[in-house]
Amino acid sequence: MNGPANGPANGPANGPMNGRASVPPVAVVGGGLAGITAALALAEAGWPVTLYEARPRLGGATHSFARGGLTADNGQHVFLRCCTAYRGLLDRLGGAGRVRLQERFDVRVLTPHGGRGRLRRAALPGPFHLLPALAGYRLLSPADRLRAVRGALALRTLDPAEPALDQAALGGWLAENGQREAARHALWDLFAVAALNIPSDEAALGPAAMVFRTALLGRADAADIGVPSVPLGELHGGAALSAITRLGGEVRPAAKVDRVLPGLPGLSGPSIVVGGARIGASAVVVATPHGQAARLVPAEAAPDRDAWAGLGASPIVNVHVVYDRPVTRLPFAAVVGSPVQWIFDRTASGGLTRGQYLTVSVSAARHWIDVPTAVMREVFLPELERLLPAARTARVVDLFITRERRATFRQVPGSGGLRPGAATRWPGLFLAGAWTDTGWPDTMEGAVRSGLQAARLARRHLEREQAR
Repeated sequence: MNGPANGPANGPANGPMNGRASVPPVAVVGGGLAGITAALALAEAGWPVTLYEARPRLGGATHSFARGGLTADNGQHVFLRCCTAYRGLLDRLGGAGRVRLQERFDVRVLTPHGGRGRLRRAALPGPFHLLPALAGYRLLSPADRLRAVRGALALRTLDPAEPALDQAALGGWLAENGQREAARHALWDLFAVAALNIPSDEAALGPAAMVFRTALLGRADAADIGVPSVPLGELHGGAALSAITRLGGEVRPAAKVDRVLPGLPGLSGPSIVVGGARIGASAVVVATPHGQAARLVPAEAAPDRDAWAGLGASPIVNVHVVYDRPVTRLPFAAVVGSPVQWIFDRTASGGLTRGQYLTVSVSAARHWIDVPTAVMREVFLPELERLLPAARTARVVDLFITRERRATFRQVPGSGGLRPGAATRWPGLFLAGAWTDTGWPDTMEGAVRSGLQAARLARRHLEREQAR
């Protein structure tokens, strides 16, 4: 787990010190989790900061919207207990009490034909905590359960940082280690596809090994699942706006940064162009998706910027269904053998007072991203009725689709070598975002870690300049 994750980022909780208020603000470009984290860390350390976001809200890929009295999230986002940086951000935003974190990892697994499985950690130290669950997993044959245990132990021997693993595919490794297709669909894909947003046959082995080793095969409590109990817009964007401004920072929504240019005379950092105006800064953190970052950052600062396009994009689709009555008591469930991958009960967080609001999350959704809503309805409603018998007698009050075309980059073999570090060749110019080289896959945790790293480097730059 790279670097300190919790608590303020080096410095006082409030107020400038040592003349820091006299320097121009650090410009943070992008108001997603990476930019929020960087801006908050710099403000906590007493540095002036201005956060620029092209959209009228903060939160990036984690946001909410209103629909007919319902508050819906653009997609379902969860975290694990091992996501220490993200949990630290929640603490600093006052959101720790606005999420539900399992006391013990426990996932119910549904199938369309009525079969049921359960993966629940035992009261044993890692990595033995999941071995009883694998040994008793009813959706696998006894022989495949034994192979799964062997595969899990073999995964623990892999070093995710080994460059060769970035060139190999998870699917090939699973096949070579005795994991048959049935086991891959009923077990390994449950977590690999959700974490990496790409089919296991296409996923790079390195980030997959990192997920399994850290979350499932490390500390016993690492994989305990956390789910927001309030809308994401409240949990992230609204809370971040309040926190940053309370610390003296400035947030400028609906302010699109068009370019990053060399610094103005007398200033230690680059400058930015916003609405045709050139603005000087003491440092700049570009915390945007990789395509936008490649257009903003000059080639002199990042000679490899054109290669970032090779990271590509992988979509996620969410099917939102509102029923007139409850159809399941499960807070969430995984699904195998169906287009449905995960089901989440969002009734309370969505503000629904009658009936039940479910979200179906579909990762690696290239097949579904352009399918019309009417067709999606014809596919997913019958699937939900097969999975949840009570849905057969319930009336559908509303159904709508949210599509995240560029939810993550494509974490395929070779993608790790394309992820840049936080530093650039220009003093005072830094990169952040879950697509950068964080040591984590493209997740909320990776985004927060990237923001912390960019803030650390920016502080060092500012401290050196102030010492001159």
